[in-house]
Amino acid sequence: MEWKVKTYKQLTLNELYSLLQLRSEVFVVEQDCVYQDIDGKDQLAYHVLGFEKNKLIAYARIFNKGDYFKEASIGRIIVKAEYRKKDVGHRLLDYSINYINFTLKEKNIRISAQQYLIAFYQKHGFKVDGQGYLEDGIPHVNMILKN
Repeated sequence: MEWKVKTYKQLTLNELYSLLQLRSEVFVVEQDCVYQDIDGKDQLAYHVLGFEKNKLIAYARIFNKGDYFKEASIGRIIVKAEYRKKDVGHRLLDYSINYINFTLKEKNIRISAQQYLIAFYQKHGFKVDGQGYLEDGIPHVNMILKN
């Protein structure tokens, strides 16, 4: 598995197309959720790209503190369906957390998590922070990781 982190301006057109295609495949088609994925925040984000044999199979967006939440944050965390039982999601999250801790030099990370994934994030040290809410018709909850 190969990992890359790029700013919006560093992405190639093929990488941008692949990440938008994967986000649409998972969040719009698979989860049957019509929402505005192109939200104007990609330009602020670091894009974590996970490739297997030159095919994008995992992706996340990272934000500096203050760009999304007051803490650094990770969002749009996705893994292609056929790779989900292979710990790729855990590796993606570990990679993203380490990037924030060691490259951005931030220790606290906030996420907006789909509620059915609470246990997944808890395995990485995240704790529920507040009440649940609906985002695009899907139950979510804020979670925080304090290091």
